[in-house]
Amino acid sequence: MIADQAVACVLRLAGRPRRQAALICLRPTLLVRLLCAILFPASGLLAAVVVLSPRPAAAQFVVCNQSLDVVNVAIGRDAGGTFETEGWWIVGANRCATVIREELTTRYVYVHAGDVFGRPVLYGSTEMCVGEKSFTVSGIDSCLARGYRPARFLEVDTQAVARWTLFIAPRP
Repeated sequence: MIADQAVACVLRLAGRPRRQAALICLRPTLLVRLLCAILFPASGLLAAVVVLSPRPAAAQFVVCNQSLDVVNVAIGRDAGGTFETEGWWIVGANRCATVIREELTTRYVYVHAGDVFGRPVLYGSTEMCVGEKSFTVSGIDSCLARGYRPARFLEVDTQAVARWTLFIAPRP
């Protein structure tokens, strides 16, 4: 929306004196006014259209740790017919970590979180595999036989939205 306002403002400004242009740009937001002032020359019109073209919002899954403990986080998700788990993200006290940066393609994301002593912070019922260090595991069967350990993941229903933030609250 801001990009559309700025482009419209620049279109209105083409060929007008700078003082008159400033008066036209008084209605839009401060950011749009600044962009109009910078992009005032007609030669800047193309740059305004390219730079200010609306981009789709980056979809992501974020885990925020609202506790006073450091939390180790692993995620699981459906990767085209088989489940895949990945970890570890270390999320400090009162910090957040983006664990999925690309567009969410499934409705459910599975999250395992434990404190630095290995005690669970989230309680789930879906068993998947995790590694001791950084890992990506395809499949959820025979964890021990493949050198991984089983862990319980909490199923998070993202309601098929583009962005989702999961808050881990302090223990009671």
